[in-house]
Amino acid sequence: MSATKKLDGDLRRRLAQVRLLSLDVDGVQTDGGVYVDEAGQVTRRFHVHDGVGIQRVMRAGIEIVMISAGRSSSIEHRADRLGVKYVFTAVQDKLVTLGNLAEDLEIPLEQVVHVGDDLNDLPLLQAVGCPMTVPNGMPELKDAACYVTMRSGGDGAVREICDLLLTARDDG
Repeated sequence: MSATKKLDGDLRRRLAQVRLLSLDVDGVQTDGGVYVDEAGQVTRRFHVHDGVGIQRVMRAGIEIVMISAGRSSSIEHRADRLGVKYVFTAVQDKLVTLGNLAEDLEIPLEQVVHVGDDLNDLPLLQAVGCPMTVPNGMPELKDAACYVTMRSGGDGAVREICDLLLTARDDG
């Protein structure tokens, strides 16, 4: 199914106005699994298609931010490799972090998509203009979301959202 077929009028309108895509990491950009080696180093598995989608969205002029409660150099390395300027890890209050960044960028929260999967993302979903989650997200997030991806976190969900953003922008 193409991204165009998934867009109803309200979702299309919301997406066409988006200037900032905010992404949780674990459970959204990854499958939620965390790998820990013998030395205690944490690594994550990211999907290549998501990376291509993120880069396409940035080229279209939409800012990207990664916000994670987790702390690991793998998150910073992933952001750096993709060219994502805004990455925040070990965040206790994601809403404050996103609110401060949006204010610095002069982007109203109504023009923000946030994609999260767990309860610490719920305040963001309740605050932004286009709240989204993944099928493996908590039920409370699904209730708050204007869109639940068809693809699971870590398996192309971010690419799906990026494609929707670009489709809405092209149709705008």
